[in-house]
Amino acid sequence: MNQEKYKSPLHQMTRSTPTCLWNDSASIKELTYSMEHGAVGATCNPCIVLDVLDKEMHLWKDRIDQLIETMPSATEDQIAWKLVEEISVKGAALLKPVFDEHGGKNGRLSIQTDPRLYRDTDALINQAIHFDQLAPNLIVKVPATKAGVAAMEELTYRGVSINATVSFALSQCLAVAEAVERGLTRREKEGKDISTMGPVCTIMVGRVDDWLKVVADRQNIITDPGYLEWAGVATFKKTYEIFRERGYRLRLLSAAFRNHLHWSEFIGGDVVISPPYAWQLRYNASDVEVISRIDQPVDPKLVEELRKKFVDFRRAYDEDGMTIDEFDTYGPTARTLRQFIQASLDLATLIRDFMIPDPVLGLR
Repeated sequence: MNQEKYKSPLHQMTRSTPTCLWNDSASIKELTYSMEHGAVGATCNPCIVLDVLDKEMHLWKDRIDQLIETMPSATEDQIAWKLVEEISVKGAALLKPVFDEHGGKNGRLSIQTDPRLYRDTDALINQAIHFDQLAPNLIVKVPATKAGVAAMEELTYRGVSINATVSFALSQCLAVAEAVERGLTRREKEGKDISTMGPVCTIMVGRVDDWLKVVADRQNIITDPGYLEWAGVATFKKTYEIFRERGYRLRLLSAAFRNHLHWSEFIGGDVVISPPYAWQLRYNASDVEVISRIDQPVDPKLVEELRKKFVDFRRAYDEDGMTIDEFDTYGPTARTLRQFIQASLDLATLIRDFMIPDPVLGLR
């Protein structure tokens, strides 16, 4: 195969394999670069909005002022979420031609529900339905918590394409897949269209690795340090194999990148990889060969070592590793929810500085 026709390794992957690239950012500059290298999707959430404003405040400062003026009774939190919506819709507009070309499977931008709602099924449903109405090509992120899984079934039934987030374990992914299947089946039985829906289930592979490293430090566990770079990969590959065997109608998505394995080991699968812009630059500058590795098994010796020494790896890797009642308290889930909730608070604080400038510091 003549690789000179490809702009980059990521471009080669998207043109020569079923593996899709989504951009883990709603920055227009970064999304434009990513689309030039084959990206067919993107993501937005409060963390990303903070990053976008840090890099592109000149594009949004006047709009923030306008929102404050035109929403005179709104809190900083309400204006912050309005900004999340607008940045998401702007990114979705850039992807709309891809959405039309792919019939809804790709060309979507993921917008995240408020992480503070992770225990409230009805609140997640209501916000997700609202988000779904903002643009035809939004996909709504819902956490793979107990309440979130229940919301996913109902949302799928109502025609909302979901992206399960805050997800790390095979058991979470199976619960999500079964919920989506129930929702799709209910729609089909009522003669409702599912042809343009494009649900996905995320595994935050790097956060699985991160957590086991924390556990190793806390519990004085010694193992080959290289093994800990493979925990998320092993979980993802096993989940993908089961998804194929059972014919689930949603794709897996790899997120939370820490090394090239979180991209290269999934090449060839009918999956989505969603690296941030900085990792895309690194991948495109690399000499990693773009070949199919999705069906290459992780070393069984490595997997057995991790299973033997880490209870929390078994929770992630084993089909019965967790019950749905345990999802919310799993270490990576708690850490990630806390980070996402803090980002929501930080974004509201940023908006507050616009609404109520500090008279001493002169922040404006």
